[in-house]
Amino acid sequence: MRVTVIGGGSWGTAFSVVLRDRGHEVTLACRDPEHAAAIVESRCNPRYFPHIDLTGIAATTIEEAPITTANLAVVAVPSAAFGATVAMLPGRCPILSLTKGLDPVTGKRLSTLVTDRPVVVLSGPNIAEEITRGLPAAAVIAGVDHALAVQIQLAITSPTFRVYVNDDVVGVELCAAAKNVIALAAGGADGLGLGDNAKAALVARGLAEMSRFAEESGARPETFAGLAGMGDLIVTCWSKSGRNRRAGELIAQGATPDEARAQIGMVVEGLTTAPVLRDLSRSLEIEMPITEGVCSVLDGVPLTELVATLMQRDPTSE
Repeated sequence: MRVTVIGGGSWGTAFSVVLRDRGHEVTLACRDPEHAAAIVESRCNPRYFPHIDLTGIAATTIEEAPITTANLAVVAVPSAAFGATVAMLPGRCPILSLTKGLDPVTGKRLSTLVTDRPVVVLSGPNIAEEITRGLPAAAVIAGVDHALAVQIQLAITSPTFRVYVNDDVVGVELCAAAKNVIALAAGGADGLGLGDNAKAALVARGLAEMSRFAEESGARPETFAGLAGMGDLIVTCWSKSGRNRRAGELIAQGATPDEARAQIGMVVEGLTTAPVLRDLSRSLEIEMPITEGVCSVLDGVPLTELVATLMQRDPTSE
């Protein structure tokens, strides 16, 4: 296939490597012309993966990328930029979304912002740095167009990147968004040194919270036991490379959210998603105490106060 990957960040770069290694013709489209030029000159991505050889992957700007002649456009931009990005894409080739989040303006799932062409989404426990090193990983593709999902599954599955198909696009997208908020809380537990028992309990209750929200939104319960749910939640909450976990850890150690963003140097989706998810849960009258707590911490409430509040809630059934 001829594939244009839109977004020259860590995940867009890693996925370009997956596509190249499967023999596809890949162009990596960057928002910044200087970034694209640096990739062309160095044959690596000096901002994110200076050690990964990108030979065989073309690089250019989004405006100059060969999107109209592509068989597939892969979108790997921050959630805040997703709507504007897909709206400007020329042609009518299908879209594969790698972005994990919700639209911060409307609260909608990102795939619903694509109205002029087929769209599927990919999610799962996919730490970009590990994938660039060829370490084994798995993912799930979901979409209304089952035939398209299967076509892309067959095109990208390899001995080191195994892809499953799931038709619960609502569940897959909501898991991808909500797990980043739980990861902020898990990082906070790490930053306070609360121990493995506390962190495991937090993650388990976070999964229950995600499930309540998504089921009310029309998702299937079994999605949360799979790659998009439990799988992605585990890796996001424990990986040292996880941006959201790291942001929560830094905030627990005294950094502001803006300082945490600056120190990490990459987009931290949970910081954008948390207030959107909170507002949606309130509108649906769904109890999400961890999400509410994360938002209160982002608004300045001490994390130690949040821990006390969560632990002292009225006893209930699991």
